[in-house]
Amino acid sequence: MSKHYDLIAIGGGSGGLSAAERAATYGAKTAVIEKGLMGGTCVNVGCVPKKIMWYAGMLSHALDDAKGYGFDVKRGGLDWQKLVDGRQAYIKGINDWYHTYLADSKIDEISGTATFIDAKTLEVAGEQYTTDHIVIAPGTVPVVPDIPGAELGMTSDGFFALTEQPKRIAVVGSGYIAVEIAGLLRALGCEVTLIIRSETVLRGFDAMLRDVLMEEMIGAGIKIMSSMQIEKVDKADDGSLNLHCDGGHTVTGFDELLWAIGREPLTADLNLEAAGVEMDKRGYVPADAFQNTNVDGIYSVGDVTGQAALTPVAIAAARRLADRLFDNQADRKLDYENIPTVVFSHPPIGTVGVSEEQARKEHGDAVKVYTSSFTPMYNALTEHKTQTAMKLICVGAQEKVIGVHMIGLGADEMMQGFAVALKMGATKKDLDDTVAIHPSSAEEFVTMR
Repeated sequence: MSKHYDLIAIGGGSGGLSAAERAATYGAKTAVIEKGLMGGTCVNVGCVPKKIMWYAGMLSHALDDAKGYGFDVKRGGLDWQKLVDGRQAYIKGINDWYHTYLADSKIDEISGTATFIDAKTLEVAGEQYTTDHIVIAPGTVPVVPDIPGAELGMTSDGFFALTEQPKRIAVVGSGYIAVEIAGLLRALGCEVTLIIRSETVLRGFDAMLRDVLMEEMIGAGIKIMSSMQIEKVDKADDGSLNLHCDGGHTVTGFDELLWAIGREPLTADLNLEAAGVEMDKRGYVPADAFQNTNVDGIYSVGDVTGQAALTPVAIAAARRLADRLFDNQADRKLDYENIPTVVFSHPPIGTVGVSEEQARKEHGDAVKVYTSSFTPMYNALTEHKTQTAMKLICVGAQEKVIGVHMIGLGADEMMQGFAVALKMGATKKDLDDTVAIHPSSAEEFVTMR
């Protein structure tokens, strides 16, 4: 006999866990199906371990900068294994906490791969479970290109499994993951080559952010090969990797290769056809504004929707869905406009709202842009200088702020507050009327002219 639930979430990542947890607070009987570790990509091979490694990279910069402030600091070798062991111990603590939290919240854990029997029935390891509501939130996995020798490289999942520090690594890709891993590895002393198909990184971001980041990466010693595509990978006699690119170019001597060229949804094994759930040609499960799929009672949340692949987005959408389903909040849904985000590059990027290019396309001459660029005070005494660049994009007679962009030290922490201001409809005058915090980089946002 099958076991019945009010809601079952497929996927123990941010979206699935948040939907089950919020529903349980309303008294719903819920379960989470997960075939791997609880916490999903973010906790295990994404945001959390990435941020630990980013901190290590920032500390590496700080050691170099300390002598400018009078400290007699001599940098020693990095104990990569100690760094990895500490990182993994921290993640294990989160994994263990999830099990306790779910049990305390009376949320059932079901371990294994879920497959649809019909629109109300799921099967896991030969056991069937029925439910009134199903949340599809299995997440995504890294893409590996279909070229000869691609298996000689690794993805971001493999990066977090490295037990030795790479000496010379090629990172392929131009998005978040590529620039973040390339930056932190260079900060930790690796020789890094970034290979991108287009002319720049972070397509879709404001041009100012892209341009300054490219300058900073090159200044840090990262070799960037643009407008380049790898066609084949093989090994040299000494075991190093050769990358054969279009145009007859070959680059050699890498001990590691990392693919960061995108991600694809984990939907192939769900048997969605049995429930009549529609997917797009890439395997994503589209959802409407309320996270509904084309089948009543089945919803998709998080990266699998193909929208804004960010942990806080998955959490927010899942919680709002549970509010609607179990707390009679009929109009509750996530607003996907003006989502703030940070890229943990070196230096970091913080951004919310539209780019200047997008603003001018939509509003034409009604757009007014304010910018500021400077060397942050932190670097006043350091040998190596970093850039900070900031931009406010405003529109209309009242100069409503529709874009806030920054690259530079502290961008990751200060953008949250400006995102609130933008979300509330702040104007340039509102920022001008705010007393500056001095001396800080953040004050530039309220003193721009």
